[in-house]
Order: sequence, then C-alpha cells, then structure tokens
Amino acid sequence: MNELTEVLDSKHRKKEFSCGKEMLDNYIQKQANQDMKRKLSVCFVLNNQAENLIKGYYTLSNHSVPKELIPSRFEKKFPKSYTSIPTTLLGRLGVDKRYQKQGIGELLLIDALRRSYDISKSIGSFAVIVDPLDRDAERFYGKYGFIKLPDSGKMFLSMNTIKELFK
Repeated sequence: MNELTEVLDSKHRKKEFSCGKEMLDNYIQKQANQDMKRKLSVCFVLNNQAENLIKGYYTLSNHSVPKELIPSRFEKKFPKSYTSIPTTLLGRLGVDKRYQKQGIGELLLIDALRRSYDISKSIGSFAVIVDPLDRDAERFYGKYGFIKLPDSGKMFLSMNTIKELFK
C-alpha cells in the first residue's frame, strides 16, 4: 500500500515549514529530529515530492491517561486494577501556510488515526489523545468526534470509534 506520509528525515526541507503557529514551526524545525533520536515521538510528514517541501506533519507517541479522566461510559470497561489507561498521543499536527485550506489537515488526521489504529492491534492503546493548541484546533478535532476529557484541555477518540471509521 502506498503511504500518504513518511517519517521525517534529512531530505525534508523543515527550515522552510511555516504554519503560522510558532510552537508548531519551532518543533519541526528544531526539535523533531532530537525527539525521534530519543524515541520520544515519531514525526510523519506529507511531502511535496518534487521539492521535498513539507506540506504538513504530525507526531505520534505512547501516552497514558488517568482512569478517572475517561468519561464514565467508557470507564466501566476497565479492570479495577488499572489506574491509568494506555493511549496514543497525537502530539502535534500542522499544515504549511502554502497548503492550508486544501483539506491537508483532515488528510493528516485520518492518516494519524489509521496508523494509530493499526498500531493498536500490536500495542495496547484504548484511544487517541490530542491536546489542542488553541480554540481553532479544539473545533477541528471536535468536528471529527473527539471528546473533551474532564479537568483537562485534552480530547480523545476511542479506538472502537476509530475502528468504525475504517470499516
């Protein structure tokens, strides 16, 4: 199967990436490679093949959420011995200004959800967690069914819901 995204490497022109959010720009330009070397996260990029310009990117890493933050309708599924629930963190997602308003953010999100779901078949993960940077990001994730976690700015989408997306 031809993958939409690929792992960030030295051929990608990350210094030229600009999405208008300084934190996301700085991350890909200055920190993503170190995080990958340290096995803290993996950065996936949608690449303009002709010029190696990064159209957009996202990061994935292992994560866990305290059981009490999971909405009660899900919580009853967990053994009492669990104090935290394994999840996948979709840590960052950004689209370069040159490619915004073209559906790239949605493509990246779907790619991240598909990748997360596939990985969950090998490594336990109950949900994908996001920590929206701002109100725009919160609305974006909300459109795709992400639910706000109580007492946290984070949002989640269960793997069972994601599974239904890909049936």
